[in-house]
Amino acid sequence: MKHIAAILSIVTLLVAGARPAFPHGAAVEVGGGGGGGPVKLTKEQQAAIGLKTAKAESSDIDTVLILNGKVQLDPNLHAHVTSRIEGRIESLFAKVGDKVEKGQKLAEIQSRQIGDPPPIVKIEAIMSGVINDRPVTLGESVDPTKELFHIIDLSQVIVVAEVYEEDVGKVKLDQTARIRVLGYPTESFEGKITFIGSELDSEKRTLPVWVTVKNPDAKLKPEMFSKVAVVLARNEGVLSVPKEAIQEAGGEKFVFVQTGDSFSRVDVQTGAEDDRFVEIKDGLVPDDVVVTDGKREIYTKSLMSQGVKPPTDTD
Repeated sequence: MKHIAAILSIVTLLVAGARPAFPHGAAVEVGGGGGGGPVKLTKEQQAAIGLKTAKAESSDIDTVLILNGKVQLDPNLHAHVTSRIEGRIESLFAKVGDKVEKGQKLAEIQSRQIGDPPPIVKIEAIMSGVINDRPVTLGESVDPTKELFHIIDLSQVIVVAEVYEEDVGKVKLDQTARIRVLGYPTESFEGKITFIGSELDSEKRTLPVWVTVKNPDAKLKPEMFSKVAVVLARNEGVLSVPKEAIQEAGGEKFVFVQTGDSFSRVDVQTGAEDDRFVEIKDGLVPDDVVVTDGKREIYTKSLMSQGVKPPTDTD
């Protein structure tokens, strides 16, 4: 909340005499969680709080099963490169981070077999990808048990999720699943369930499922924790807003609706929701513009205009 204090120190814009808000052409009685008149923000102040908005519109809201998961390498898209002979590394042609093509020369090994000179064996990439590990150095002695290179291809990954025993009957092959990770909180990555385990973890009472996800930009990295929303059913064409728009206080749910440079609190009745949207049963009409980012700052200003102490993160 530090940035809120900084903004409040330069903003003296709150309306002294609060008036009823008229977001839909009629006076709206705001609830006991803190109503008041609209908050006005200039373009500069909107930019300062990182304001983002979205329209209330008809969307499909899914019934989802939320699972915890972790990104892993696709078993078919990584390879361990070894030598078939014993010998000494004579030359290295690739390092960690290099992109390589199948058949590209990676190293040369001088064989321990008798010869004058001893035979040189060429080590090639057995798949295309990126060198993720090279646990050897020039001149090192190696044998067939020693890994020379680890090549990975992140164009497709799997997310291994855990389904609790009571939910096992809900998941099926080819179901769509949406993946979210901390590194990209505003993005969703879509995949399909491609494997369902056959044995429960005896302690956690969970069953593993794999979600295969296309990853062309390599944003999803192995070992990233993720939230997996498995789509079980779909409710089509309901009025909804992004989940980020909804605020709660005093047992009430509300949003801030933008009209020009004014932002008015509107209490809403919600219905179905998934990992993206919340159904609005009452309070909004199509094309209302609601605040998704910056709503906490606007709420704080709204409360201060009424002489109410803003809530803190510990309240």
